[in-house]
Amino acid sequence: MAKKKITKTAKPMAGRKRITLSLSAPHAEAVYLMGDFNEWNKKAHPMKQETEGDWKKTIMLQPGRYEYRFLVDGRWQNDPNNYQVCPNSFGTVNNVLVVSP
Repeated sequence: MAKKKITKTAKPMAGRKRITLSLSAPHAEAVYLMGDFNEWNKKAHPMKQETEGDWKKTIMLQPGRYEYRFLVDGRWQNDPNNYQVCPNSFGTVNNVLVVSP
């Protein structure tokens, strides 16, 4: 008789919060949300132009502290709607996002 393999599956979305970030960039061709939550990978979170000039992206994040920036047509830009920043290793600053439990 074959043994049944019992596996426990964690709920991947358990504890995560829905976070929507937006940026007004009316002349942009492409905008990416990049941060330590996606290993600064622009392919992970391309933003979508919702209305003329307004780009948005909704992501799911576990509670914690994250650093991020926008990449707008190949140029880094900070979030003008978030004044929480911290220095980065490139001599500029990253935005800080704190997701509470």
